[in-house]
Amino acid sequence: LERDVGDLLPQQAQGLFLRLVEQYADSEGVTERLKASEPQSWVRKMNGIRNRANEIVMQEIVYG
Repeated sequence: LERDVGDLLPQQAQGLFLRLVEQYADSEGVTERLKASEPQSWVRKMNGIRNRANEIVMQEIVYG
């Protein structure tokens, strides 16, 4: 079955978003250890990472 472009864009966007979040978290040391020891700090950092990743996804896939 052929996939409609409309089906591929959300999957492509989600895949890029998840990869970016993982890469940023790894590079910035936002780990499960931090989540356990300083949950508020972890949430703040993850929110920032998700916001940056979302901006890139919007630029690359939606607007690009």
